[in-house]
Amino acid sequence: MVLEKIKGPGDIKKLDKSEYSLLAQEIRTFLIDKISRTGGHLASNLGVVELTMALHLVFDLPQDQIVWDVGHQSYTHKLLTGRKEDFDELRTYGGMSGFPKRKESSCDAFDTGHSSTSISAGIGLVEARDLLGRHNSVISVIGDGALTGGMAYEALNNASQLKSNYIIILNDNNMSISPNIGGISRHLNSIRSAVPYNKLKNSMAGALSKVPKVGDGIIRHIVKTKSLIKQIFLPGMFFENMGITYWGPVDGHDIEGLVRVLKEAKEIHRAVVIHVLTQKGRGYGPAEENPSRFHGVEPFDVRTGLPRKEKQGETYTDVFSQVMMELAQTHPELVAVTAAMPDGTGLTPFGKAYPRRFFDVGIAEQHGVTFAAGMAAGGLRPVVAVYSSFLQRAYDQILHDVCIQNLPVIFAVDRAGLVGSDGETHQGIFDLSYLSEIPNMTIIAPKNKYELKEAFRHAITLNGPAAIRYPRGLASEGLAEYHAPFIYGKSELIHSGSEIAFLAVGSMAETAWQVKERLRTERGIDATLVNVRFVKPLDTVILDALVRNHSLFVTLEENVLSGGFGEHAGSYLHSRKAAVNVLNVAIPDMYIEHGNVEILKREVGIDPDSVYERVCRFLDGNSQTGTKEAGQ
Repeated sequence: MVLEKIKGPGDIKKLDKSEYSLLAQEIRTFLIDKISRTGGHLASNLGVVELTMALHLVFDLPQDQIVWDVGHQSYTHKLLTGRKEDFDELRTYGGMSGFPKRKESSCDAFDTGHSSTSISAGIGLVEARDLLGRHNSVISVIGDGALTGGMAYEALNNASQLKSNYIIILNDNNMSISPNIGGISRHLNSIRSAVPYNKLKNSMAGALSKVPKVGDGIIRHIVKTKSLIKQIFLPGMFFENMGITYWGPVDGHDIEGLVRVLKEAKEIHRAVVIHVLTQKGRGYGPAEENPSRFHGVEPFDVRTGLPRKEKQGETYTDVFSQVMMELAQTHPELVAVTAAMPDGTGLTPFGKAYPRRFFDVGIAEQHGVTFAAGMAAGGLRPVVAVYSSFLQRAYDQILHDVCIQNLPVIFAVDRAGLVGSDGETHQGIFDLSYLSEIPNMTIIAPKNKYELKEAFRHAITLNGPAAIRYPRGLASEGLAEYHAPFIYGKSELIHSGSEIAFLAVGSMAETAWQVKERLRTERGIDATLVNVRFVKPLDTVILDALVRNHSLFVTLEENVLSGGFGEHAGSYLHSRKAAVNVLNVAIPDMYIEHGNVEILKREVGIDPDSVYERVCRFLDGNSQTGTKEAGQ
């Protein structure tokens, strides 16, 4: 096998050209086999095999630096830098990340995970190189989907001013996760179709170079008029008009052609965009036919492409999808906004049923939020469906454009809490903190799937912004027998006891119930359990009431400790000089790496066993020391 010859960076350069196509085939076979077992990002990686090989053939890693936008397409890069044996534990706890990680390899120049960041990072690396007197190459690989993000254009504006070499690879597969939309997509489509220009350029240059004495002079003359020719054949000439050299389109699966272009690009003393056309999912039929479904996959059967495990039940995303369809029938003002993730957020059925009320803004969370604010100001009721980790990209727009004006925008915050295998960049563990500090924002955390529906029915009646957070995965039916009416700002008292009061946020309600029951059976303590429901506004009425017959408050949330519900509750109790202890169960103020969610919960101490043990240690350690004021 050719792949066996690749042990580390640069080994691909030792291969004979005749081995390139076989290596590409072996890489695809390897990735399909491994990802079918571990899960991961498949279609995007299958599409960049030849492109990645060409980059490694031309450049010298780790001296030269490649920045992968988003980074989920870096699997071939990891193979070519000697990490083949690590794929058995891809995205598992303690195993190899599915994204570039500087601490994992010196060949990973920059950590990525969210889109549209690579050009900014690349320019930073270029300036560092130039100021420090180095001479390495810097290459950013950005997809056409990521090019819809506004940050990419801010960076391109800066890139146009560079006076030294910087290479931007535009990997154009006409996809982000779902098919691309909007003007940028149409512009790139027009360039893709401009084959006559490239055929003319290549055939003319080839023919004239063979003409003795005068051929080279004619070519130089034509180069002077290339802008006019390009204006005729390439609509817009967006990059050239910005002052960035544009080359392409180039066949992204022609290794030798890519190598030639990359070598030429190294000699350009300014920013150059190489427009590469690739096929997402290439080499695996099911992924070619349905690249969206194979963007990020769970373990699957290679022969059929179907998941190894059948879906166990409906997810929280499914429940959100259902309630949106229900509300749309009685609320004609309801509209839905997504940032290139109609499938992931569950809005595809809504989009099909109500196409005029459905808006996919592309990978542009900032625009999406302010766009929603504008619709709300115009009398509509927008629901912005977004993953927690992506919503943080639009923090200023939430604060400045939605909440200052107290506009009725509903944020459906999917994948809130620990999400698992995608790691630090995707864990939804900060939203309670960054949303809680914004005036006018209401935050609701349902305890199960029934309460999720009630939360949206309630939120659509509010006159200001609201965020409803819910976790990834199967929708819980736990504690369904407890269903107190939804009253704005009020918690739900699930069980009334004494001594210890558990205040649980959303997904942690079931954890709190298990701990409460274990305390009852093993230590004879009848603890109180409160389903917080409203993280903001804080239900101070129930806190004041519980102080009377409880000496320990235990807050539980799947969010970082800093700025979360527990700190807010503790701060309030401290301000009231309540003679109680407060034990905050939350995720430590740290970035949580990839791994199985249950393992991660145990590692950070928010699983039932860990919480029970912590409460018992607290009780045993304080049994003879008396109580302290909250917050001390």
